[in-house]
Amino acid sequence: MHVVFLIAALVSIAAVALICVFLFVNGIPAIKEIGFGDFTLGEVWKPTNGYYGILPFILGSIYVTAGALIIGVPIGLLTAIYLAKFCPDRLYKVIKPFINLMAGIPSVVYGFFGMCVLVPMVRSIFGVNGNTMLTASVLLGMMILPTIISVSETSIRAVPDKYYQGALALGATHERSVFKTVVPAAKSGVMAAIILGVGRAVGETMAVIMVAGNQVHMPDGILRGVRTLTTNIVMEMGYATDLHRQALIATGVVLFVFILIINLLFSIIKRKTVA
Repeated sequence: MHVVFLIAALVSIAAVALICVFLFVNGIPAIKEIGFGDFTLGEVWKPTNGYYGILPFILGSIYVTAGALIIGVPIGLLTAIYLAKFCPDRLYKVIKPFINLMAGIPSVVYGFFGMCVLVPMVRSIFGVNGNTMLTASVLLGMMILPTIISVSETSIRAVPDKYYQGALALGATHERSVFKTVVPAAKSGVMAAIILGVGRAVGETMAVIMVAGNQVHMPDGILRGVRTLTTNIVMEMGYATDLHRQALIATGVVLFVFILIINLLFSIIKRKTVA
Protein backbone atom coordinates (compact mmCIF):
# COMPACT_ATOMS: atom_id res chain seq x y z
CA MET A 1 0.00 0.00 0.00
CA HIS A 2 2.93 2.35 0.61
CA VAL A 3 3.97 1.82 -3.01
CA VAL A 4 0.42 2.42 -4.26
CA PHE A 5 0.15 5.67 -2.31
CA LEU A 6 3.59 6.74 -3.53
CA ILE A 7 2.62 6.10 -7.16
CA ALA A 8 -0.62 8.06 -6.71
CA ALA A 9 1.30 11.00 -5.26
CA LEU A 10 3.88 10.88 -8.05
CA VAL A 11 1.14 10.81 -10.71
CA SER A 12 -0.40 13.94 -9.20
CA ILE A 13 2.96 15.69 -9.13
CA ALA A 14 3.72 14.60 -12.69
CA ALA A 15 0.36 15.94 -13.92
CA VAL A 16 1.05 19.36 -12.40
CA ALA A 17 4.60 19.33 -13.77
CA LEU A 18 3.39 18.48 -17.30
CA ILE A 19 0.85 21.31 -17.20
CA CYS A 20 3.55 23.75 -16.06
CA VAL A 21 5.96 22.58 -18.78
CA PHE A 22 3.30 22.88 -21.50
CA LEU A 23 2.28 26.37 -20.41
CA PHE A 24 5.75 27.80 -20.05
CA VAL A 25 7.23 26.13 -23.15
CA ASN A 26 4.42 27.44 -25.35
CA GLY A 27 3.76 30.72 -23.55
CA ILE A 28 7.17 32.19 -22.74
CA PRO A 29 8.26 32.58 -26.40
CA ALA A 30 5.11 34.59 -27.13
CA ILE A 31 5.77 36.86 -24.14
CA LYS A 32 9.34 37.40 -25.37
CA GLU A 33 8.17 38.21 -28.89
CA ILE A 34 5.44 40.60 -27.77
CA GLY A 35 7.44 42.07 -24.91
CA PHE A 36 6.71 41.48 -21.25
CA GLY A 37 5.68 45.07 -20.61
CA ASP A 38 3.54 45.35 -23.73
CA PHE A 39 1.89 42.03 -22.96
CA THR A 40 1.11 42.43 -19.25
CA LEU A 41 0.63 46.21 -19.15
CA GLY A 42 -0.81 46.82 -22.61
CA GLU A 43 -4.35 48.19 -22.62
CA VAL A 44 -5.30 47.16 -26.17
CA TRP A 45 -6.15 43.64 -27.30
CA LYS A 46 -6.50 43.52 -31.09
CA PRO A 47 -4.74 40.41 -32.39
CA THR A 48 -5.60 41.24 -36.01
CA ASN A 49 -3.65 44.49 -35.65
CA GLY A 50 -0.80 43.00 -33.65
CA TYR A 51 -1.82 44.34 -30.22
CA TYR A 52 -1.73 41.81 -27.39
CA GLY A 53 -2.22 43.76 -24.17
CA ILE A 54 -3.94 41.77 -21.42
CA LEU A 55 -4.06 44.38 -18.66
CA PRO A 56 -7.86 44.81 -19.05
CA PHE A 57 -8.29 41.07 -18.53
CA ILE A 58 -5.98 41.01 -15.51
CA LEU A 59 -7.87 43.87 -13.87
CA GLY A 60 -11.18 42.28 -14.83
CA SER A 61 -10.20 39.03 -13.12
CA ILE A 62 -9.03 40.86 -10.01
CA TYR A 63 -12.13 43.03 -9.72
CA VAL A 64 -14.60 40.20 -10.33
CA THR A 65 -12.80 37.92 -7.87
CA ALA A 66 -12.62 40.66 -5.24
CA GLY A 67 -16.33 41.34 -5.64
CA ALA A 68 -17.11 37.64 -5.29
CA LEU A 69 -15.05 37.44 -2.09
CA ILE A 70 -16.75 40.52 -0.63
CA ILE A 71 -20.09 38.84 -1.18
CA GLY A 72 -19.24 35.19 -0.58
CA VAL A 73 -16.80 35.20 2.36
CA PRO A 74 -18.98 36.92 5.01
CA ILE A 75 -22.10 34.97 4.02
CA GLY A 76 -20.22 31.68 3.78
CA LEU A 77 -18.37 32.11 7.08
CA LEU A 78 -21.48 33.16 9.01
CA THR A 79 -23.41 30.25 7.51
CA ALA A 80 -20.65 27.83 8.53
CA ILE A 81 -20.67 29.19 12.08
CA TYR A 82 -24.45 28.84 12.24
CA LEU A 83 -24.37 25.27 10.96
CA ALA A 84 -21.57 24.23 13.30
CA LYS A 85 -22.67 25.89 16.54
CA PHE A 86 -26.20 27.27 16.34
CA CYS A 87 -28.29 25.20 13.93
CA PRO A 88 -30.75 22.64 15.40
CA ASP A 89 -30.18 19.08 14.21
CA ARG A 90 -33.53 18.82 12.40
CA LEU A 91 -32.92 22.04 10.47
CA TYR A 92 -29.30 21.04 9.79
CA LYS A 93 -30.49 17.89 8.02
CA VAL A 94 -32.48 20.11 5.66
CA ILE A 95 -29.94 22.89 5.00
CA LYS A 96 -26.78 20.79 4.59
CA PRO A 97 -28.02 18.73 1.59
CA PHE A 98 -28.96 21.93 -0.24
CA ILE A 99 -25.47 23.33 0.30
CA ASN A 100 -23.96 20.10 -1.01
CA LEU A 101 -26.30 20.29 -3.98
CA MET A 102 -25.04 23.80 -4.78
CA ALA A 103 -21.51 22.42 -5.06
CA GLY A 104 -22.64 19.91 -7.68
CA ILE A 105 -24.55 22.30 -9.93
CA PRO A 106 -22.72 22.74 -13.29
CA SER A 107 -21.29 26.14 -14.10
CA VAL A 108 -23.49 26.51 -17.16
CA VAL A 109 -26.59 26.17 -14.97
CA TYR A 110 -25.33 28.99 -12.77
CA GLY A 111 -24.75 30.93 -15.97
CA PHE A 112 -28.34 30.39 -17.11
CA PHE A 113 -29.56 31.51 -13.70
CA GLY A 114 -27.45 34.63 -14.01
CA MET A 115 -28.78 35.36 -17.49
CA CYS A 116 -32.43 34.82 -16.58
CA VAL A 117 -32.50 36.28 -13.06
CA LEU A 118 -29.47 38.38 -12.15
CA VAL A 119 -29.02 40.20 -15.47
CA PRO A 120 -32.67 41.41 -15.63
CA MET A 121 -32.52 42.29 -11.93
CA VAL A 122 -29.43 44.48 -12.36
CA ARG A 123 -30.96 46.03 -15.48
CA SER A 124 -34.19 46.94 -13.69
CA ILE A 125 -32.51 48.25 -10.53
CA PHE A 126 -29.70 50.31 -12.06
CA GLY A 127 -31.10 51.03 -15.52
CA VAL A 128 -28.04 49.71 -17.34
CA ASN A 129 -27.16 46.71 -19.43
CA GLY A 130 -27.38 43.80 -16.98
CA ASN A 131 -24.19 42.13 -18.25
CA THR A 132 -21.84 43.86 -15.85
CA MET A 133 -18.98 43.30 -13.47
CA LEU A 134 -21.46 43.48 -10.58
CA THR A 135 -23.54 40.66 -12.04
CA ALA A 136 -20.48 38.46 -12.48
CA SER A 137 -19.33 39.18 -8.93
CA VAL A 138 -22.72 38.31 -7.44
CA LEU A 139 -22.89 35.09 -9.44
CA LEU A 140 -19.36 34.04 -8.50
CA GLY A 141 -20.10 34.93 -4.88
CA MET A 142 -22.93 32.42 -5.00
CA MET A 143 -20.76 29.79 -6.68
CA ILE A 144 -17.99 29.90 -4.04
CA LEU A 145 -20.43 29.63 -1.12
CA PRO A 146 -20.48 25.79 -0.95
CA THR A 147 -16.69 25.60 -0.82
CA ILE A 148 -16.32 28.27 1.86
CA ILE A 149 -19.20 26.90 3.94
CA SER A 150 -18.11 23.26 3.86
CA VAL A 151 -14.41 23.82 4.58
CA SER A 152 -15.07 26.46 7.25
CA GLU A 153 -17.68 24.32 8.98
CA THR A 154 -15.32 21.34 9.06
CA SER A 155 -12.57 23.52 10.53
CA ILE A 156 -14.87 24.95 13.20
CA ARG A 157 -16.10 21.48 14.19
CA ALA A 158 -12.48 20.28 14.39
CA VAL A 159 -11.66 22.76 17.19
CA PRO A 160 -11.39 20.80 20.49
CA ASP A 161 -14.49 21.22 22.63
CA LYS A 162 -12.32 22.21 25.61
CA TYR A 163 -11.82 25.63 24.00
CA TYR A 164 -15.54 26.27 24.04
CA GLN A 165 -16.03 24.78 27.50
CA GLY A 166 -13.15 26.81 28.89
CA ALA A 167 -14.66 30.05 27.59
CA LEU A 168 -18.00 29.16 29.16
CA ALA A 169 -16.25 28.37 32.46
CA LEU A 170 -14.73 31.86 32.43
CA GLY A 171 -18.18 33.41 32.18
CA ALA A 172 -18.51 34.01 28.43
CA THR A 173 -21.87 33.61 26.75
CA HIS A 174 -22.48 31.00 24.07
CA GLU A 175 -22.18 33.57 21.29
CA ARG A 176 -19.03 35.13 22.72
CA SER A 177 -17.44 31.72 23.26
CA VAL A 178 -18.04 30.82 19.63
CA PHE A 179 -16.96 34.08 18.02
CA LYS A 180 -14.08 34.92 20.37
CA THR A 181 -12.64 31.47 21.03
CA VAL A 182 -13.77 28.76 18.62
CA VAL A 183 -13.71 30.72 15.35
CA PRO A 184 -10.23 32.26 15.94
CA ALA A 185 -8.94 28.77 16.73
CA ALA A 186 -10.21 27.62 13.32
CA LYS A 187 -8.65 30.49 11.38
CA SER A 188 -6.22 28.26 9.47
CA GLY A 189 -9.11 26.24 8.06
CA VAL A 190 -11.05 29.40 7.30
CA MET A 191 -8.08 30.78 5.39
CA ALA A 192 -7.89 27.52 3.44
CA ALA A 193 -11.57 27.91 2.58
CA ILE A 194 -10.97 31.44 1.32
CA ILE A 195 -8.01 30.28 -0.80
CA LEU A 196 -10.14 27.56 -2.37
CA GLY A 197 -12.87 30.12 -2.99
CA VAL A 198 -10.39 32.42 -4.71
CA GLY A 199 -9.21 29.56 -6.91
CA ARG A 200 -12.78 28.75 -7.87
CA ALA A 201 -13.60 32.39 -8.64
CA VAL A 202 -10.42 33.09 -10.64
CA GLY A 203 -10.71 29.91 -12.68
CA GLU A 204 -14.42 30.10 -13.45
CA THR A 205 -15.16 30.61 -17.13
CA MET A 206 -18.54 29.52 -18.47
CA ALA A 207 -20.75 31.34 -15.98
CA VAL A 208 -18.69 34.53 -16.32
CA ILE A 209 -18.92 34.43 -20.11
CA MET A 210 -22.71 34.37 -19.88
CA VAL A 211 -23.15 37.38 -17.56
CA ALA A 212 -20.05 39.61 -17.64
CA GLY A 213 -20.58 41.30 -21.01
CA ASN A 214 -17.15 40.29 -22.36
CA GLN A 215 -16.21 43.81 -23.42
CA VAL A 216 -12.56 44.24 -24.39
CA HIS A 217 -11.69 47.49 -22.64
CA MET A 218 -10.26 48.69 -19.36
CA PRO A 219 -12.73 48.15 -16.49
CA ASP A 220 -14.30 51.52 -15.64
CA GLY A 221 -17.05 50.68 -13.17
CA ILE A 222 -18.98 47.83 -11.61
CA LEU A 223 -21.95 48.59 -13.88
CA ARG A 224 -19.96 48.08 -17.08
CA GLY A 225 -19.08 44.91 -18.93
CA VAL A 226 -15.75 43.21 -18.35
CA ARG A 227 -13.71 40.31 -19.70
CA THR A 228 -11.51 38.08 -17.54
CA LEU A 229 -8.39 36.09 -18.37
CA THR A 230 -10.21 32.77 -18.54
CA THR A 231 -13.06 34.03 -20.71
CA ASN A 232 -10.63 35.60 -23.16
CA ILE A 233 -8.83 32.29 -23.60
CA VAL A 234 -12.03 30.30 -24.12
CA MET A 235 -13.66 32.78 -26.50
CA GLU A 236 -10.71 33.07 -28.88
CA MET A 237 -8.79 29.79 -28.66
CA GLY A 238 -11.12 28.09 -31.14
CA TYR A 239 -9.99 30.21 -34.09
CA ALA A 240 -6.62 31.56 -32.94
CA THR A 241 -3.47 30.69 -34.91
CA ASP A 242 0.26 31.41 -34.75
CA LEU A 243 1.16 34.28 -32.42
CA HIS A 244 -2.46 34.82 -31.45
CA ARG A 245 -2.71 31.25 -30.15
CA GLN A 246 0.62 31.53 -28.37
CA ALA A 247 -0.52 34.77 -26.75
CA LEU A 248 -3.61 32.99 -25.39
CA ILE A 249 -1.40 30.25 -23.94
CA ALA A 250 0.79 32.98 -22.46
CA THR A 251 -2.37 34.38 -20.88
CA GLY A 252 -2.73 30.99 -19.20
CA VAL A 253 0.82 31.39 -17.89
CA VAL A 254 -0.11 34.76 -16.38
CA LEU A 255 -3.22 33.22 -14.83
CA PHE A 256 -1.14 30.37 -13.41
CA VAL A 257 1.37 32.79 -11.87
CA PHE A 258 -1.51 34.94 -10.64
CA ILE A 259 -2.97 32.01 -8.67
CA LEU A 260 0.47 31.16 -7.27
CA ILE A 261 0.88 34.74 -6.05
CA ILE A 262 -2.54 34.64 -4.38
CA ASN A 263 -1.67 31.41 -2.56
CA LEU A 264 1.68 32.88 -1.50
CA LEU A 265 0.06 36.04 -0.15
CA PHE A 266 -2.49 34.06 1.83
CA SER A 267 0.29 31.86 3.22
CA ILE A 268 2.20 34.95 4.37
CA ILE A 269 -0.94 36.41 5.96
CA LYS A 270 -1.64 33.10 7.66
CA ARG A 271 1.89 32.94 9.13
CA LYS A 272 1.65 36.50 10.42
CA THR A 273 -1.72 35.75 11.97
CA VAL A 274 -0.39 32.63 13.69
CA ALA A 275 2.68 34.54 14.94
